[in-house]
Amino acid sequence: MEKRGREYRGHVVVLPYPCQGHMNPLLQIAKRLASKGLKATLATTHYTVKSVCAANVGVEPISDGFDQSGFAQAPNEEVYLEAFKATGSRTLSELIKKFENSTSPVNCIIYDSFLPWALDVAKQHGIYGASFFTNSATVFSIYSRVHQGQLTLPVKLEEMPLLIPGAPPLNFPDMPSFLKFPEDCPAYLRLQLNQYSNLEMADWVFGNTFEGLESEVAKGIWELWPGMLIGPMIPSAYLDGRIEDDRGYGASLWKPLSDECMKWLETQEPESVVYVSFGSMVALTEKQMEEIAWGLKGSEFRFLWVVKESENGKLPEGFAESTKEKGLVVTWCNQLEVLAHQAVGCFVTHCGWNSTLEGLSLGVPMVGVPKWADQMTNAKFVEEVWGIGVRAKEDEKGNVGREELQLCLREVMEGDRSQEIKRNASKLRELAKEAINEGGSSDKNIDDFVGAFVGWSEEKRDRYEWYGG
Repeated sequence: MEKRGREYRGHVVVLPYPCQGHMNPLLQIAKRLASKGLKATLATTHYTVKSVCAANVGVEPISDGFDQSGFAQAPNEEVYLEAFKATGSRTLSELIKKFENSTSPVNCIIYDSFLPWALDVAKQHGIYGASFFTNSATVFSIYSRVHQGQLTLPVKLEEMPLLIPGAPPLNFPDMPSFLKFPEDCPAYLRLQLNQYSNLEMADWVFGNTFEGLESEVAKGIWELWPGMLIGPMIPSAYLDGRIEDDRGYGASLWKPLSDECMKWLETQEPESVVYVSFGSMVALTEKQMEEIAWGLKGSEFRFLWVVKESENGKLPEGFAESTKEKGLVVTWCNQLEVLAHQAVGCFVTHCGWNSTLEGLSLGVPMVGVPKWADQMTNAKFVEEVWGIGVRAKEDEKGNVGREELQLCLREVMEGDRSQEIKRNASKLRELAKEAINEGGSSDKNIDDFVGAFVGWSEEKRDRYEWYGG
């Protein structure tokens, strides 16, 4: 949209849950909207605000009640979430008031679906609210069934498979871990289910996925809520290139070691390297680390493995020294740069949704090693629906053995199915690029939001009038 001189035609505040996997896509939608003429402000906690730097997006702090070190400062998840709701609501309201008499008052809050209280704040100020779901449409649909009472907890083996229109039958191993074992992480389960607590009041519901990936599943969801698919929300340089210099998300809670990683990759042959990362949240046991380590060594493939500093002590003694000619172990890296590099031929991933989207958007075949939350469901789609990789099988203790990992790596890198997997991965990459490029399905949806949002803001239409209520 065009700016009116120095004024914007609308001002959106974007509110992420303050962890890396949620900040990344929310910051990316802020950049997309800024590129289309809206003023975009990221509101994030005092502890995370210093880690954000993105061109054309403003950054403002709010409080979660633990300003010194965020979640790590709280005694437990329950206390943190309650404090964030109370203090976050108040400070978000103060932020909206800060802009009230400016040339760009806030017209809309796009909030992480984990933070439904932000919608209450929006309505208290008479502005619009849009919920942003950071997981897949399939996982959205699964949890919504629990919210509606169509699926009781814990889900049981004898009640499977779960049938969702547009998705394959979901069996017990494919279900999100919180639904199979609700007593393990009750706070996070409530976080998931609370996403739907006031969703009927949202003016828009955004899904970080795209039509070429989950269009059929999404159809059933949008019968209930005013939703649209706007993904994949990854930096523009890796998809359409329409946002200048957009090569990174613009937020990092860790210091990447990009130079070291990229210099090492430059010395490797095309599609010869196995890239291994289990994301920012997964913590492997010492046994799991040992099996992954010796599996990588035994595979004979070159590898780049991201091992968080807190996990370094779990590496087997002598592993780094014995593999220094074949592998590189780092504490963090720029994952997008690595996945985009021609030397990478396979991505061993926990199948978190962001990592899954990044892998498929860059056309990299995957070996899924899911551990918790929605990762099992995503791994199911990687192997059985999209055909862009395989899911490693766990033993009865939940470990992926070294032999199993080696079998998976060989199947993806050089086995009978490897060419088919690579073709499928390339096809999905093109569909992702097509969706977000000019005129693509996701791009049109974002334009529709901007157009409707500007129309609502300028003409002061009531949301119920717009929907015919």
